[in-house]
Amino acid sequence: MKKTKVVCIGEALIDRIRNKSNQGFKDFLGGAPANVASALRKLKIDSIFIGSLGSDDFGKKIIEQFNELEVNLDFLQLNNDSSTRVVNVDRDQYGDRFFSGFEPSLHSYFADEALSMKLIEKELLNLEKCFLRTQYLVTGTNVLSSPISSETIFFLLEQAKKSEVKIVIDLNWREIFWDYSNFASDTSKKARINLIKNFIDHAHVIKLAKEEATLFFALENPLLISQQMSKRPDVIITDGENPVSWYINGFQGNTKIPKSQAIVDTTGAGDAFLAGLISQFISFGYPTGELEIQACVSFANACGLLTCQGEGAIEPQPNYEKVSKFLGSLIS
Repeated sequence: MKKTKVVCIGEALIDRIRNKSNQGFKDFLGGAPANVASALRKLKIDSIFIGSLGSDDFGKKIIEQFNELEVNLDFLQLNNDSSTRVVNVDRDQYGDRFFSGFEPSLHSYFADEALSMKLIEKELLNLEKCFLRTQYLVTGTNVLSSPISSETIFFLLEQAKKSEVKIVIDLNWREIFWDYSNFASDTSKKARINLIKNFIDHAHVIKLAKEEATLFFALENPLLISQQMSKRPDVIITDGENPVSWYINGFQGNTKIPKSQAIVDTTGAGDAFLAGLISQFISFGYPTGELEIQACVSFANACGLLTCQGEGAIEPQPNYEKVSKFLGSLIS
C-alpha cells in the first residue's frame, strides 16, 4: 500500500495582525500545523489535520477554509468549553512583527490545549487505517504546554510508529504559549526546554530556526545536532533570508534563498517551507544524493519565499505550478 498522506497535529488559530501603526488589525487563519496542512493541499498532497477548535465563529471560519482546501478533518475535535485561540501579532519600532499575547477568552483554556486522547481512542480503528496510508506525521511543540494535549500527541506518536510513519517535528519555540497557559505558566524555562528536547528525540526529521538551535543545543551545525539524538534524525536549520543549512540522509550542505524585493509578510514562511520539502519527499522519493537534496530544499525555499509575498500564512501559499514557474525564472 503506497503511503502518500501527511497527518498534521496541533494548533489551528487566528493570527490578529496589527497594521504598521498598531492601531488597526486584520484577522488571518493560522497555526503552524494548520498552515502546513493547507500548504500541502495547495501542492496536491493529501493532508489530514488533527486538532481541537472552539465551537465559535473563529472555529467555523477555520473549518470553512479547511473544507475549501479539502484538508481532511475526520479527526477534528470541537470543544464547547473553550475558545479558538486568537494570537495578537504586533509590530516593533522597525515594523517587524512579534507575538504580544492572546485575545482574552471567556474560558480558562484555549481549545488547542484540550485535544482529547479519549476522543481519539473512540476513532482508533479509523486512525489505524489512516496511518497505513500516511508517510509523514508533522507536529510542533506548542501542544506540550498543556498536559491534556501533550498526553494525546504522545499517544498519536506511538500509534504512528506502529505503522512506520516518519515523524517530522518543527521545533517552533513559542514561549508565549507556555507563559499564558494555566497549565504551564509556572513551569521553569529549563523544564520547558528539557521537555521539548525529550519530545523531539522521537523525530526522524527536525526543522528548527538558527536561534532555536542555539537555545536548545548550543550548536548551529545540523550534523552535530543530529549526533546528539538517539534516532540520528535529519536536521534542517533555517535562518531568515540566509542560506538553509541541512543534514539529510547522511549528506550535509547549505542552500541559498533567492533574494526578493517583494516581501510583504513573513508569517507562516517556515510552515510553507516545511510543506514544500515534504511534498518533494513524497512526490519524488527520499533524496539519495546531494543534488537531489539541493533540489528539494530549493523547492521548499521557493514555497516559503512566495508565501512572504502576500499577507497572512495561508492565503498566499503557492501551488506547484507557481513554484515551478518561479524556479524556472531563476534559471533563465
